[in-house]
Amino acid sequence: MNFVNCTPHAIVMNNGTTYAPTGNIARVSVSFSDANEDGICSQVYGDVEGLPEAVEGTRYIVSALVLGSCSRNDIVAPATGHSDTVRNDKGHIVSVPWFVS
Repeated sequence: MNFVNCTPHAIVMNNGTTYAPTGNIARVSVSFSDANEDGICSQVYGDVEGLPEAVEGTRYIVSALVLGSCSRNDIVAPATGHSDTVRNDKGHIVSVPWFVS
């Protein structure tokens, strides 16, 4: 299986495998309402942008937001909520054990 990283940062697996960013970033478009008197606005998620066309034998690594906004079976996201995710002393993710689909 070929994995293509469509996020803006390297994805590091617990086994040391690293997927470098490709420069092609998949994102979900978003629009915002005007803020109310309390300074709160609404956001509405739109279409997924920047996701390449499907290629047999390829999985695209995307953010969890893109994964949740798209019904394709060729995309995965890092399993950042998994109990085996490794974090540094500041709580930042160092590596993940798996992908989720």
